[in-house]
Amino acid sequence: MTPSTPSAEFRARALLLDMDGTLVNSDAVVERCWRRWAERKGLDPAYVLSVVHGRQGHATMAVLFPDRPMAENYAENAVLLAEETADTDGVVPIPGAAAFLASLRGLPHALVTSASAELARTRMEAAGLPLPEVRVTAECVSASKPDPEGFLKGAAELGFAPEDCVVFEDAEVGIAAARAAGMRVVGVGPRALAQHPSAHAPSLEHVRVRPASGGGLVVTVTP
Repeated sequence: MTPSTPSAEFRARALLLDMDGTLVNSDAVVERCWRRWAERKGLDPAYVLSVVHGRQGHATMAVLFPDRPMAENYAENAVLLAEETADTDGVVPIPGAAAFLASLRGLPHALVTSASAELARTRMEAAGLPLPEVRVTAECVSASKPDPEGFLKGAAELGFAPEDCVVFEDAEVGIAAARAAGMRVVGVGPRALAQHPSAHAPSLEHVRVRPASGGGLVVTVTP
């Protein structure tokens, strides 16, 4: 039985949103594609799947093959990325994602994802969700999560300091990236709970965002 966590409330100026596992449940695709890749490489699929979430593909390969040239990882990741982009079977929204995004219309927020721009568009469309206007995708950064670069760029694009932002994340490396950026983080879903985020939401149905009197945002998270 999952332990309950207390309600939490944050004041913020802007929100930074991960995609996979936070807005979109793409686990079925990720598991299919990476399981096939692991089997081709003679690796334990369960172990590969334990490290893949939240990272860019080439960064996952670097963890699994630390002595392999990065050029080989980039080339192989391009092939795998094409497979993932072509496969949308089972891609669905995280419960509450549509209403959550609707509540952010006109409020400062950005998508910060390890997916490519094309993969982000494909998965958000497959899940029936609108893409935020401000997006930081894999092409925008030089380092994958857990490096904080993506979140810092998202904050800069929106014009706010890191400490004024709240991140929504599900994966260990994403939560680590948010912390490294000096940001508070709302963990979404079961993967996030073990990472001890600033607050935990079982799904986006447990999150409310409203404009604050005097400016900014109020984020409320209930168990």
